[in-house]
Amino acid sequence: MKLVNYIKDVYNELTQKVSWPSWPELQSSAIVVMIASAIIAIAISVMDLGFKSLMDTVYGMFY
Repeated sequence: MKLVNYIKDVYNELTQKVSWPSWPELQSSAIVVMIASAIIAIAISVMDLGFKSLMDTVYGMFY
């Protein structure tokens, strides 16, 4: 009986209490996420290349 009540409550909440975003809102959010992901990927790549260059210089001192 608890399981049936739980499922009813979940269904009620998903259909009545939750405000789902519209299609344009989802598209704009997806664009923001893609741009932010690209910026973060570029920043990590730059840091990685800088660190590689630094390590090559440091290792070059010992050879």
